Amino acid sequence: MHSPASSRLMAEIDARRAALIQLTQDLIRIPTLNPPGLNYREICDFLAATLAQAGFTTQLIRAHGAIADSETYPRWNLLARFKGTRPGDCVHFNSHHDVVTVGHGWTTDPFGGEVKDGKIYGRGACDMKGGLATSIIAAEAFIAAYPDFAGAIEISATADEESGGYGGVAYLAEQGYFASDRVQHVIIPEPLNKDRICLGHRGVWWAEVETKGRIAHGSMPFLGDSAIRHMGAVLAEIEDVLYPLLATRTTAMPVVPPGARQSTLNINAIHGGEPEPPEGYTGLPAPLVADRCRITLDRRFLIEEDLAQVKSELTALMERVKQRRPSFQYEIRDLFEVIPTMTDRDAPIVRSVAKAIERVLSQRPEYVVSPGTYDQKHIDRIGRLKNCIAYGPGILDLAHQPDEWIGIDDMMDSARVMALTLAELLA
Repeated sequence: MHSPASSRLMAEIDARRAALIQLTQDLIRIPTLNPPGLNYREICDFLAATLAQAGFTTQLIRAHGAIADSETYPRWNLLARFKGTRPGDCVHFNSHHDVVTVGHGWTTDPFGGEVKDGKIYGRGACDMKGGLATSIIAAEAFIAAYPDFAGAIEISATADEESGGYGGVAYLAEQGYFASDRVQHVIIPEPLNKDRICLGHRGVWWAEVETKGRIAHGSMPFLGDSAIRHMGAVLAEIEDVLYPLLATRTTAMPVVPPGARQSTLNINAIHGGEPEPPEGYTGLPAPLVADRCRITLDRRFLIEEDLAQVKSELTALMERVKQRRPSFQYEIRDLFEVIPTMTDRDAPIVRSVAKAIERVLSQRPEYVVSPGTYDQKHIDRIGRLKNCIAYGPGILDLAHQPDEWIGIDDMMDSARVMALTLAELLA
């Protein structure tokens, strides 16, 4: 049963259905592609105007000096705040505004925001412009239903989550925007399904491995030393030894999907020998023995694993290959690393969202952990704020796919959950 106040809140949500659809479409139609970082200022300006009309104080923050920030592609972020009438906690909704490349296989306009069969289509629809729009509608409805609320509500739209978040949440955290004296609860509306609470994510280590050889004429390869052949031996060792080893390691973390409950390794890229010819070149390649070959590794590790051990396993693998290949030379370069994180189920934001899910959906939430990292890593590591979860509408499997979509009814239900969470914490 809803109280009169919460019934008013639900009515305010229902009255904003058309506005939620329109806002999601408007956001999808701004192609904030990353890389390279297109239209970041445009979407922040649009959101600032939208939230200012709703009474929020807004500011645009450029991540000067952050990774990828440049005069050509500045990393812009939006932060909006609505203060209540009396002291209390601050609930912060953080969404990233960047989207990945479109890719092939679309049957709809990737930036059209087409509505069909109760779904809104477009790149970023579920990951995560639909979640961003949902959090805005939830906040507006709550403010209308509870004008005398305590504390504050913040909404941020941040850059570069798809490429690590260093020009977005990491920068804001470094500047103190997630300090415990100004923010107490954080919800990140990533598309984890409306009945799930995501407590955290696995760890990640990205590394580049390079094998070195000696260049020579391709007709006399015996005078050179092929770095590609050396890398072939590395790949064979990964296939025959490391992959079977990782398959034996499982976690108690409730990672979804189940296949991600073990340690994983993805070979993200391989480059060797002569560079790719420039577009328009129609000639043949030169006959050369490759003197360099590089692979990029994406290693996802569990909360039960130690990062130093993860790194030492790769070094030991390379040393085994070296013992079998007298001329073998290699180099391992760190690209970036993130430690696993998992918020306690008894944390205030977890309890409040769980209670709201039960009221809206008449079921208990599923508690999950994400297979990949998202911006919770920066809020935890830099901001030192543990009271943080991911909760939002959308199906995670649709992220980065052609014909990405988000369900309108799912957004409405998530808006109800978010609004009831605000009522629980601030009213």
